[in-house]
Amino acid sequence: MSRRVRRKVAKKGNEKVVLPSFPEIEDEVSCSNSNEAVDWTSLPDDSVIQLFSYLNYRDRASLSSTCSTWRALGSSSCLWTSLDLHAHKCDAAMATSLASRCVNLQKLRFRGAESADAIIHLQARNLREISGDYCRKITDATLSVIVARHELLESLQLGPDFCERISSDAIRAIAFCCPKLRKLRLSGIRDVSADAINALAKHCPNLIDIGFLDCLNVDEVALGNIVSVCYLSVAGTSNMKWGVISTLSHKLPKLIGLDVSRTNIEPTAVSSLLSSSHSLKVLCALNCSALEADATFRPNKYKGKLLIALFTDLFKGLASLFADTTNSKKGENVFLDWRNSKTKDKNFDDIMTWLEWILSHTLLRTAESNPQGLDDFWLKQGAAILLSLMQSSQEDVQERAATGLATFVVIDDENASIDCGRAEAVMRDGGIRLLLDLAKSWREGLQSEAAKAIANLSVNANVAKAVAEEGGINILTGLARSMNRLVAEEAAGGLWNLSVGEEHKERAAGALANLAADDKCSMEVALAGGVHALVMLACNCKFEGVQEQAARALANLAAHGDSNTNNAAVGQEAGALEALVQLTRSPHEGVRQEAAGALWNLSFDDRNREAIAAAGGVEALVALAQSCSNASPGLQERAAGALWGLSVSEANSIAIGREGGVAPLIALARSEAEDVHETAAGALWNLAFNPGNALRIVEEGGVPALVHLCSSSVSKMARFMAALALAYMFDGRMDEFALIGTLTESTSKSVSLDGARRMALKHIETFVLTFSDQQTFAVAAASSAPAALAQVTERVRIQEAGHLRCSGAEIGRFIAMLRNPSSILKACAAFALLQFTIPGGRHAMHHASLMQNAGATRVVRAAAAAATAPLEAKIFARIVLRNLEHHQIEPSI
Repeated sequence: MSRRVRRKVAKKGNEKVVLPSFPEIEDEVSCSNSNEAVDWTSLPDDSVIQLFSYLNYRDRASLSSTCSTWRALGSSSCLWTSLDLHAHKCDAAMATSLASRCVNLQKLRFRGAESADAIIHLQARNLREISGDYCRKITDATLSVIVARHELLESLQLGPDFCERISSDAIRAIAFCCPKLRKLRLSGIRDVSADAINALAKHCPNLIDIGFLDCLNVDEVALGNIVSVCYLSVAGTSNMKWGVISTLSHKLPKLIGLDVSRTNIEPTAVSSLLSSSHSLKVLCALNCSALEADATFRPNKYKGKLLIALFTDLFKGLASLFADTTNSKKGENVFLDWRNSKTKDKNFDDIMTWLEWILSHTLLRTAESNPQGLDDFWLKQGAAILLSLMQSSQEDVQERAATGLATFVVIDDENASIDCGRAEAVMRDGGIRLLLDLAKSWREGLQSEAAKAIANLSVNANVAKAVAEEGGINILTGLARSMNRLVAEEAAGGLWNLSVGEEHKERAAGALANLAADDKCSMEVALAGGVHALVMLACNCKFEGVQEQAARALANLAAHGDSNTNNAAVGQEAGALEALVQLTRSPHEGVRQEAAGALWNLSFDDRNREAIAAAGGVEALVALAQSCSNASPGLQERAAGALWGLSVSEANSIAIGREGGVAPLIALARSEAEDVHETAAGALWNLAFNPGNALRIVEEGGVPALVHLCSSSVSKMARFMAALALAYMFDGRMDEFALIGTLTESTSKSVSLDGARRMALKHIETFVLTFSDQQTFAVAAASSAPAALAQVTERVRIQEAGHLRCSGAEIGRFIAMLRNPSSILKACAAFALLQFTIPGGRHAMHHASLMQNAGATRVVRAAAAAATAPLEAKIFARIVLRNLEHHQIEPSI
């Protein structure tokens, strides 16, 4: 049976629609409709280049296509010295399209094996730095080709996830191909052999920073041959012979920083390293269980050297170690003071830059494993360190620090439980503002990780309140519209968590509702768990504002039934339909309106439709329709629309009639609002398909109401459906029903079927004739040329009718109506079949197939040729045949 396309969720034409409880969206709509002209192409060239520098490569390329001037400026070499692909998918075709801009590319970030394979297509022979993550599938062959094509490489980093398919063979290739290499950091390699390390020592004389992190085996003796190394990290690497490592200090005269975090290093080896090396200044041994188990170890006896461990004060240690160059550094401000210092010391800067990197890596790995016994460390130092690292100038450090914050607060992934003390430690140290500022970065990688941290922290009610008060809802709403899927999902997840907080859940639920109105964003909201969250709000929250926004969000999620699966997903969420049915009984009109709108949209899915009825939806919606005669047009429209949607099922249609749904729908059909006309007429059309309901409509005074709609409504659709309802009522079936007996559950009201029939047929005829033009029809009758029929089609077409979908039974009834003795009903049936089969209509092919299955072509052809049929009926029938031919149902007329 008939159904309506998705309900309006944001704007109608040029009319501004106020979205309740979310005023910032109103401002956005107002700004987007501004008539003020802005000539962006008149900006100075340097301003355009500066603007482009803040865009990711995709947006930069899109803006470059605006005009020839911007295309030239967008290709400026200064914009393409650095390229960050790690937040995007990059394949060979994408890399090839970027190649012309990347001639002078020096720095590249990427993610995943596909992007790694695509790097060579950039033809960036001058690359100096390559950094990649999600590298588990990168092979020796891929890495060897990359380094062979980029012999000027000075820095290569792959991690922090494990590079499981990279072996020592690839490390040897790096050594042979990249003699200028200064920094090499690789994670998760199974075996780093002596041959590979010796190749680095021989061919890379400038190699000062080495990281073999989370490896299974690293040849300790060979490490002593890389005499150029200043910074070395073997964090997380197992099977290390610490006795050998502790003797390397005299072989590595330039070693300044050593990272042995997350290993089984023993106190004796730590003591040996700190006492025997004259150059070593920093030894990082975080989360080393053997060292921490020795209560007798005293780190303070090694003057001029810094040991970073769980039991030491990092900030105090840094301040004392570098007191000669950083006198102002105190407490937790040590990193910030260093970054803001006007006096620069290269050696000091190098140490601090390295420390930022290895600390972010180790803290993230520690947070991921979530070992027992670290609560004290996280509360006293860990959270503060991560917040300090979030302000680093190194983007990958910022990202890992944000990810670390998102991770260390979670103590139970399955139940989304977080440690409240850790979350509030972040808030106490100013972390919310820092995360929100990071979320506003133009870099999508930072946006994603910051949004994830905000989402996790917001599980805590106090943090959620702080996020809302700091403007987090607006920021997350903006991010949830991102073209980047990862960013959008994390932001939607943040809004979800905010929406379960007591004080701000209404605004967060409102934000989710507005996002759900957009097709793409609605998918992100659903993927982030938004359906479950909104159903929980609808079920459990007693605040009418939250109930209204939750119902509106569910309505908008379900409004995209033709383009995504959210409609079915909402209906399948436990308790969703029952909650919405219950909300239609709310004492607050806004809640009732949004709940009815949600049920209307959900009723487009066959399973949802029956489940709504099973949950008591018929009774609830009939009661709602009975109570809303004096309500707002919005509530009236949605109440009638929900009944229209349910009545697509004939069983539901009969139930609506028996529950007393006919009389309130007739009352709504008399509304002055165009939208209410449409939904009430649609519902009555569906109900009139059943002869028992048709008789009820007559007895309840529905004929005059439908006649009034058919002749007077501003909406063509309402007039059309009213005419179809009247045609159903008086095609003869109701007469047969009336002869058997009147309604069994009540005494029949005294009505004159003959008088009602005459009134109905007169106005059906008047409606059809409003689409007739004697001159155009005469030309079409005299000519078989397609152009003549096309001209008639354009005149009679009701655009919105193409969205209606009829069942096989309905199509069969219209076909049977073509044989009706009434010439008026014949014309009406031909007119309806014309509307349902016009090429381009959403369900035209479906209707054409149903007509073929019903053997309609012969009947339609007979109607087109009938000598006694009215001109309109014959012309409409000929157009239907043309439509069927277009759909390749009939080869020719």
